[in-house]
Amino acid sequence: MQIRLMLGAALAALAFTGAAQAADSEAQIKARVEKVLEATPLIDGHNDLPWEIRDRFHSDLSKIDLNADTAHLPVPADGAPLMTDIPRMRAGHMGGQFWSVWIPVEIKGPEAVQVTVEQIDLVKAMTAKYADAMGMAYTAADVRRLHKAHRMASMIGVEGGHQINDSLAVLREYYDLGARYMTLTHTSNTAWADSATDNPAHHGLTPFGKEVVREMNRMGMLIDLSHVSPETMRAALEVSEAPVIYSHSSARAIVDHPRDVPDDILVLVAKNGGVVMANFAPGYVSDERRHWDADHAAERSRFNAPPYGGLYIGQPDRTKAAMAEWVKTHPRPSATLAQVADHIEHIRRVAGVDHVGIGSDFDGIGDTPVGLEGVDKYPALLAELARRGWSDEDLGKLAGGNVLRVMAEAEAVSARLKAARGPSQATLEQLDKPAAR
Repeated sequence: MQIRLMLGAALAALAFTGAAQAADSEAQIKARVEKVLEATPLIDGHNDLPWEIRDRFHSDLSKIDLNADTAHLPVPADGAPLMTDIPRMRAGHMGGQFWSVWIPVEIKGPEAVQVTVEQIDLVKAMTAKYADAMGMAYTAADVRRLHKAHRMASMIGVEGGHQINDSLAVLREYYDLGARYMTLTHTSNTAWADSATDNPAHHGLTPFGKEVVREMNRMGMLIDLSHVSPETMRAALEVSEAPVIYSHSSARAIVDHPRDVPDDILVLVAKNGGVVMANFAPGYVSDERRHWDADHAAERSRFNAPPYGGLYIGQPDRTKAAMAEWVKTHPRPSATLAQVADHIEHIRRVAGVDHVGIGSDFDGIGDTPVGLEGVDKYPALLAELARRGWSDEDLGKLAGGNVLRVMAEAEAVSARLKAARGPSQATLEQLDKPAAR
């Protein structure tokens, strides 16, 4: 009996020691992640909070307090809880954010230019209001300086070539106002570039589209290939003399969504020196969710597809009830933090650890992967990768080191090109429509 009691006590002690070691291991991982983020600013390639402020609060910054938890603010019927505020930024060790100054593709011409400028102004006003937490950044050196001062770098990205109204002069003015990347298209083709989610019109870039890329190189504005078609990706990679970015895209080999990046393109991105910043949008992260999204859209069209069809066309209440019943029997699958990590690991395997980053798309997506509900959750993602064997050096590259390298290299290319040539005076009509002259 005494031997059995001694054996039981020994086993209990071993179990306790094992649990303590596991706890220590998690504590060590947390400490490692914090150390990485103290040394390297975590930079998110894409956040749509500026449009949410415009849409929900009419761009009135007095109606939203970013020093408080925004997740509990009233949510529009077709919206989601806000994912961004300063307390959560600090909890997430955020070092830099590219704020998207997106505008809908339906806004065109001079109005598109005006609304874009208004969104740039909103980012600057927001940054000035919370100057104790944020500061505007225009260079890689600015980001590092602000990080050392324990302030987040606010950067600006124009999310769609439709926003320049086919004018290189407008593009240059956006740069002078502070924009440091432009996504060549959004969800629709422009007059000079094909989108990933529209029918091909140009099979890549037109001559004017290639001139847009060259002028962005000359200015030092990063070329963002999220949202564009594979043909446009290849054309831009062939023309660009500077590294490109994908501000919010994931791996197409894992989820066959057109917003994700095919493996053959990942190889080209590595040769270019660019970086793919992994997106958190559930439909781009989870293949099960991608299929559910398609089924949901098809079912909505079956019930209500104006102006010609649908079982309940013109009957919004019946449509709403029918969709609610469908969702009850077809629950929406969730994406997970682990699946985001899978995309990051795939990009690393194909392109290399020097070519991967983070581009959440927070406040531009209807929901988030479980475990990545807001800007406070970045350390959890890095911890997952640490458990998978990532070194501190590699975690630092993912967090922000790779993006800072790309920014610095684009600045160096710009300095060289500015010494060699002046601003391009080319127009769409000259390059793409010579018969119109």
